Amino acid sequence: MSGVLLADRYLLPMTEADLDEVAAVEKLAYEFPWSRGNFQDSLRNGYFGVCLRHVTGTLIGYCVLMPVVDEMHLLNLCVAPQAQHAGAGLTLLREAVRIARAEKLDGILLEVRPSNPRAIQLYERFGFSAIGRRKNYYPARHRSREDAIVMRLSFPKEGAHGAG
Repeated sequence: MSGVLLADRYLLPMTEADLDEVAAVEKLAYEFPWSRGNFQDSLRNGYFGVCLRHVTGTLIGYCVLMPVVDEMHLLNLCVAPQAQHAGAGLTLLREAVRIARAEKLDGILLEVRPSNPRAIQLYERFGFSAIGRRKNYYPARHRSREDAIVMRLSFPKEGAHGAG
């Protein structure tokens, strides 16, 4: 994937050079952030990392995707707090779908906190459906752990007919 210009922002592959900035945004956005090392390990293991930047170069958001057998697992999607509610999450989801389709995978799987209704709403509006729950998946402040809602977006099979 090379840089893709989208009006006032562009998508680029995440590289080692992005990781300090990515980790800084992660700390601003999440109570239990990934470490810089988590991102570094993901890139070293061949996962797909995508950065969304404003034309000024400011990091708006990013996502990390891991191919697993026949589907893509969306491990992390984050939009910088100051850039939320402006379509960045949708842009990153579209790029995740583009990558998964380019890899000829059947869909995308993700986990989301039940306590994150804005993310759940974004995923549902995009076409993801809840397919299960992972008990005690996430660390939580006021309880020992929080469950995860497992969501999936399936891609139509080649040659399938239907509204689309």
